[in-house]
Amino acid sequence: MLEELEAEAQQVLEDLFSEGLIPFALFAGKVECIAPDEYIIRFYDRRLHSVDVSWRQDESFRDVFRVTVLQRVGRITRPLSRKPDHDKRNAKAC
Repeated sequence: MLEELEAEAQQVLEDLFSEGLIPFALFAGKVECIAPDEYIIRFYDRRLHSVDVSWRQDESFRDVFRVTVLQRVGRITRPLSRKPDHDKRNAKAC
């Protein structure tokens, strides 16, 4: 079952990246069950090491994982996506 979740997680990550919803490609490295209905998906990426997913069998794993990844990536990229203030290094003195 964990291998199936890993493959499904990878497909979600590829979809998110191709849709432009995440700014960098992620690769699902390993899925671990840490408690009933609780999973950690580990990535091979220094920007985002893993996400913790609460998922029940009666829910769509794809949907739950998709929302979890979007929320987590949003927290780490939001400050980087804001427009920078005027760069004073290139400003000319009047």
